[in-house]
Amino acid sequence: MKRVDDFRLRLGNKEYVPIMIGGMGVDISTSELALEAARLGGIGHISDAMVQDVSDRKFDTTFVKDKTKLYKFNINNMDKAVVQFDLERLAEATRLHVGATMAAKKGDGLIFVNCMEKLTMNAPKETLRVRLSSALDAGIDGITMSAGLHLGSFELIKDHPRFREAKLGIIVSSVRALQLFLRKISRLNRLPDFIIVEGPLAGGHLGFGSDWSKYDLHTIIDEILAYMREENIDIPLIAAGGVFTGSDAVSFLEKGVGGVQVATRFTVTHECGLPDNVKQEYFRASEEDIIVNGISPTGYPMRMLKSTPAIGSGIRPGCESYGYLLDATGNCAYINSYNREVLANPEVKNPPVLDKTCLCTHMRNFNCWTCGHYTYRLKDTTHKLDDGNYQILSAEHVFKDYQFSVGNEIALPPLAESAVA
Repeated sequence: MKRVDDFRLRLGNKEYVPIMIGGMGVDISTSELALEAARLGGIGHISDAMVQDVSDRKFDTTFVKDKTKLYKFNINNMDKAVVQFDLERLAEATRLHVGATMAAKKGDGLIFVNCMEKLTMNAPKETLRVRLSSALDAGIDGITMSAGLHLGSFELIKDHPRFREAKLGIIVSSVRALQLFLRKISRLNRLPDFIIVEGPLAGGHLGFGSDWSKYDLHTIIDEILAYMREENIDIPLIAAGGVFTGSDAVSFLEKGVGGVQVATRFTVTHECGLPDNVKQEYFRASEEDIIVNGISPTGYPMRMLKSTPAIGSGIRPGCESYGYLLDATGNCAYINSYNREVLANPEVKNPPVLDKTCLCTHMRNFNCWTCGHYTYRLKDTTHKLDDGNYQILSAEHVFKDYQFSVGNEIALPPLAESAVA
């Protein structure tokens, strides 16, 4: 019976444990979590989502405070088109976050940054170029381009000195999306180094419509593998979404994929950036508590716990402080919904907004509890303590359980000394 450790992911001329921890923002996939993956010989992600806020928390910078002060005059204005990001400060925040992480790296693994195209920031092309280039400047091992087709992203950094050195990859959910991307970049003579194939059971934003349940990751992987063999394309695939055990991972590795991307089981580790009380919400969740809805302003369906405080919240748009989802015209779907409710309910201070949510503010405050489909199984991966809470795990324990387990088994951690006492 094979284990994940019987396989290796080859990128360039080096091999890695074929386990990649997904890039969960905002700073849910922390530097500490990514560093553990790299130390253990795999691949970890940090996220550049709301990187200025992440920098303020980590390095005592004042990016958000200064931006809020600059646009304070516009806070009560329904029109947010005037709100812009200072690209030099955006670059500085990215270099701080990425640079500090890379300086702390130990082990034979890699650290990538997850870069979401849907963070349009009122200047989609300009801000994306800065985010990608600054991460490369800071020495990141690789970049995963997510939340969008990224048809023009390679073009934005083609002249960067590390364009052909760093590992660049994309996330797709269909063979058609992959075909579109490869066709678009064909003239650059630079293929992606890896392709993450994300299925419908993944956490957070999904690359599917409301009919997501009709799709299956194994089927999508089979279709993409067949296409790549037919076209003689040799790029490692990474299977993602619903890979809950080492045996789940092996079922994909035996098909010929290069590795797996996992995230849900790492949300309840010490190294994860979620507050401990939120981790307990994940542990306690039942299957019925996990829903897919359309409240994200990005337009993508999003999987989350139905008890998440972001659902129905009618907070004022925080664009003057954040504004990461403002499109090229300075608009956002939540702003439209919020303004509609304010105009319809002038006597209500904070009227509920049911169809969309202020994703920036809620993610920043860890009030948008996105999750993977199998979150309800997390309670089976640890001990329930006498106080009713569940024992939080170490990232090393979860990583090694994926790496060495067989027979769909999940190894429980040693019972914490405080629980034994």
